[in-house]
Amino acid sequence: MQDWLAMVGVAMAEGRRFSRVRVVDLPLSDYNAFGLAVSARNNEAGEDIRYLTRSEAGGLPDHDYWLFDSRKLLVMHFDRDDRFTHGEIIEDPAAVVEHNYWRDAAWHKAVRRDSFAEQQHIGRF
Repeated sequence: MQDWLAMVGVAMAEGRRFSRVRVVDLPLSDYNAFGLAVSARNNEAGEDIRYLTRSEAGGLPDHDYWLFDSRKLLVMHFDRDDRFTHGEIIEDPAAVVEHNYWRDAAWHKAVRRDSFAEQQHIGRF
């Protein structure tokens, strides 16, 4: 994790921005509670992580993805046990625009990490 945090710090110093919305079910699974606790370090490094409950995420896609500079899409694929199998790079403009829309919609509904952690009574790890 230290390599990731160092990379984020360097990128932030160069003027780049890291932000994400995590869509989670309530009550939080042990995995998501741990992720919420650890994400305090990501925020300290400069990432802006926000949380959205699945019940409030109506109309958003059911898959994980990353957007790079709002121009390149990486769709994440997982197996039945929720283990990451591979990422699929998509550069089709229509698909990228659609995912940018979903990102913006999620962002406006999401709660900042610290506020969400407080609501869920989760400290930092």
